[in-house]
Amino acid sequence: MFKPLTLCIGLRYTRAKRRNHFISFISAVSMAGLTLGVAVLILVLSVLNGFDRELRTRILGTVPHALLEFENARTDLDPIAKQLSSNRSIVGVAPLNQGEGLLVANGRTVSVAVLGVDPERESKVSILPEHMTEGEFTDLNAQRFSIILGSGVAANLGVIPGDQVTLLIPEATLSLAGVTPRLKRLQVVGLFEVGAQLDNQLAFVELSDAARLFKLGKGAAALRLQFDNLFDAPKLIRQIAQEVSTSLSRPIRYQDWTRTQGNLFEAIQLEKTMIALLLTLIIAVAAFNIVSTLVMVVTDKRSDIAILKTIGLPPSGVMSVFVVQGTLVGVIGTVFGVILGVPLALSITEILSFVESVFGFYLFNPSAYFISDLPSELSWSDVGFVTALSIGLSLLATLYPALKASRIVPAEVLNHER
Repeated sequence: MFKPLTLCIGLRYTRAKRRNHFISFISAVSMAGLTLGVAVLILVLSVLNGFDRELRTRILGTVPHALLEFENARTDLDPIAKQLSSNRSIVGVAPLNQGEGLLVANGRTVSVAVLGVDPERESKVSILPEHMTEGEFTDLNAQRFSIILGSGVAANLGVIPGDQVTLLIPEATLSLAGVTPRLKRLQVVGLFEVGAQLDNQLAFVELSDAARLFKLGKGAAALRLQFDNLFDAPKLIRQIAQEVSTSLSRPIRYQDWTRTQGNLFEAIQLEKTMIALLLTLIIAVAAFNIVSTLVMVVTDKRSDIAILKTIGLPPSGVMSVFVVQGTLVGVIGTVFGVILGVPLALSITEILSFVESVFGFYLFNPSAYFISDLPSELSWSDVGFVTALSIGLSLLATLYPALKASRIVPAEVLNHER
């Protein structure tokens, strides 16, 4: 089978057992460094992709993509909601009342954001109805002044469905006893868990109950919008708000998810970029160890190079021999890195969960972080990028030693050998 001469020689030099064991050691270190760098970069990029996915599906699947807020609760928002639903970019519209308060039970107190929702329409704009651990979201319609709690809130209060909690609303009421906050007893009818920090921050009541609790009037004080592409929310909500404001002949307020969760998303994107850059330097260091290896190989093979040039191998052919040798080292290291990194990226969540269960520690405390486990999402485009980057740096690292080999003068080397 025909093979180019330079390819054959390059492969032979790679397979040959060198007299200088130090060269073999440096070559092995270069290959191991590439393997480790590629594997770690694939793993870290997959973990950061997992954080990005969790942010989109859990947090941004729970909080509104965008809100249209009115001065007072209104009962005439259904026509507006139907009109907005006809927009192809909007996948769901639902009314919303919201406020803040303190929940008290068993001598414990938890600060929560209380959202008043229409249980029948909430599934169009939120993933919460799909993450009920006890009860159903529609149980809010079953009785007046009932409440659904996040699992973290319920655990902190020590309550379960069927128990009662007291909602303390931080709005002073003047009475004969002086200035006192408003209190209301609510019955817990369900629990939800999305596996994010929102489990420790949110509570849900029925829409009209929230209007009464927070003295908003009748109807809804806001419309919650869910977009097909959440990144369209910042630019589309401004246009939608202007259209609604024109139809109502009064200005309205609006906000989107970038105001509440945008910093977290930007932080993840920045971390992904910076960590990828730092780990790329690890690959670069390993790749440029190939320079040291090939320089020593060129020195070791000076007489062979002189003979090859004497029998007619051109300088470009000599360069090709060492480009083949160095690139092969890079390809082998990269392939082993991909073989190691892809399974790790696919199973890191299970591996870490096993380690946590064995040693009894937790990397992510659910009360402190917006997730409770280490997420990972392998992207084959990332794998392709890392592979191309590693092989490209390896190829680049071969150019100087190969150029140095091509400039060897046969007469000087052979005279010295004599």
